[in-house]
Amino acid sequence: MPLNRRKFLENSAATGAGVAVAGAAAAPAQASGRPARRPRRYSLTVMGTTDLHGHVFNWDYFKDAEYSDKAGNAMGLARISTLVEQVRKAKGRRNTLLLDAGDTIQGTPLTYYYAKVDPITAKGGPVHPMAQAMNAIGYDAAALGNHEFNYGIETLRKFEDQLDFPLLGANAVDAKTLRPAFPPYLIKKFHVPGAPPVKVAVLGLTNPGIAIWDKAYVQGKLAFPGLEEQAAKWVPKLKAMGADVVVVSAHSGSSGTSSYGDQVPYVENAAANVARQVPGIDAILVGHAHVEIPELKVVNEATGKTVVLSEPLCYAERLSLFDIELVFDKGAWQVESVAASLLNSNTVADDPRITRLLKDEHAEVVAYVNQVVGTATETLTTVEARYQDAPIIDLITKVQEDVVKAALAGTAYASLPVLAQASPFSRTSEIPAGQVTIRDLSSLYVYDNTLVAKVMTGAQIRAYLEYSAEYFVRTAADAAVDVEKLTNANSRPDYNYDYVSGLTYEIDVAQAAGSRIRNLTYQGAALDDAQQFVLAVNNYRANGGGAFPHVASARELWSESTEIRTRIAEWVTAKGVLDPKDFASVDWKLTRDGTPVF
Repeated sequence: MPLNRRKFLENSAATGAGVAVAGAAAAPAQASGRPARRPRRYSLTVMGTTDLHGHVFNWDYFKDAEYSDKAGNAMGLARISTLVEQVRKAKGRRNTLLLDAGDTIQGTPLTYYYAKVDPITAKGGPVHPMAQAMNAIGYDAAALGNHEFNYGIETLRKFEDQLDFPLLGANAVDAKTLRPAFPPYLIKKFHVPGAPPVKVAVLGLTNPGIAIWDKAYVQGKLAFPGLEEQAAKWVPKLKAMGADVVVVSAHSGSSGTSSYGDQVPYVENAAANVARQVPGIDAILVGHAHVEIPELKVVNEATGKTVVLSEPLCYAERLSLFDIELVFDKGAWQVESVAASLLNSNTVADDPRITRLLKDEHAEVVAYVNQVVGTATETLTTVEARYQDAPIIDLITKVQEDVVKAALAGTAYASLPVLAQASPFSRTSEIPAGQVTIRDLSSLYVYDNTLVAKVMTGAQIRAYLEYSAEYFVRTAADAAVDVEKLTNANSRPDYNYDYVSGLTYEIDVAQAAGSRIRNLTYQGAALDDAQQFVLAVNNYRANGGGAFPHVASARELWSESTEIRTRIAEWVTAKGVLDPKDFASVDWKLTRDGTPVF
């Protein structure tokens, strides 16, 4: 039966059992003639994935083809299953533990389909494909990711109930009682003949940013204190319960940085902080940041002990291995060494067990995303959308403007002009000329964001645009322009660069950040700083994602739970024909000292 929060709250520790064979070969005789006893040893391998984001197979639903990239990566839990079985065969199944560090049920049309089209929450609804796959592979525990909350708490709880293992979140607490809302930890025993069992504790930690990113679902219900303080609370408890090994599964990167500024008083990417500040941890499986870290060693400030971190690449492209060696000394198991490494999913084939298990669900989703909803008069692409005003992004802003205008019709705010923001999420999205399918439109808007209407002044919009323009690398007027080096200043991701429709403006990249927006006008006149506008904005940005100024604190007029991606499909379906003359306009351009870059 699944181990869920209810069982956890009834029992203070979740335990499992295993059998391990420890080496006990004959030892050479001592000088006294008595045989010397070699110390008992035990080898444990902890395997880990993270940021699976709904990838079961090596399949790109947006391209309707096998996944491929320039690096030759392969992805999907079917590949991970093969790797896991190889490790279990080599190490002994009962000498291994399999964990995940979160972000499981959002990210592909597969996960969208079973949240919204054929939802797992419906009476007699399906078992989530990710639950089916992870149960079949035999995961022992998973940490909560922030994207677990994207479809609301009901969907998350249903997913949790469908799992044969616990979703851990020591810092996901009830907003009123501050008691754990999910199991904080798992303790599993590994039996060693002739010695006490090795007790392994897994502490799960999730991301404090959930309070911002999914505010609509969690506000007043759940709170998310910092990883460091919660680890400091729970690790001593786990040690007091006899844990010989403490592993943390943390949906939090290792950089020590936060994308949300000071809106939350806790660090977003805190895994290395936890290793440094909290004694008693042996290894940390890192998630959230979507980077590949085979092994990172961090010295604990209190004990001087080295803590080993590893982050496998997202989408099931890698599997982390922590090889932990223990020795029984002075009546207790001691961790002697920890080493981390990665296995690559591109070295193996899909596990046919997983293929057979989920082939029908996969086929359903493939059929769904290939539904034709309209016809495009010309090809639209995001290839240049980072640095030139692209019609394909104008499609997003036009849809958002129309939805918000309709929602506010007949209200006191109907007379306010509506602006809209959108980001170039993908560098490879394309809506081809001819038939347009749901997958074409889904590739344009890859996130399950929803729409919010906020009131902002002209001055606030100006500050918003200045902040957005920090995305560009300062480039002198006489310098050569390399588009590959023009963007992502200070490692800002593409999804934190915004277009704003309804205005015209220039971004002068020869100027210092904060002084780049030039010739900002509304309806041909210089923007009035006091004028009020409605900004049609996605919920991630509206709640503070990306730390754009003013928007999180701005007055909210309206919001909805329908995904922007769905609104785009509805708009195209209603039009029938996707013609740029119905939505495209040149609102902004890059300049240097007033001269256009392109």
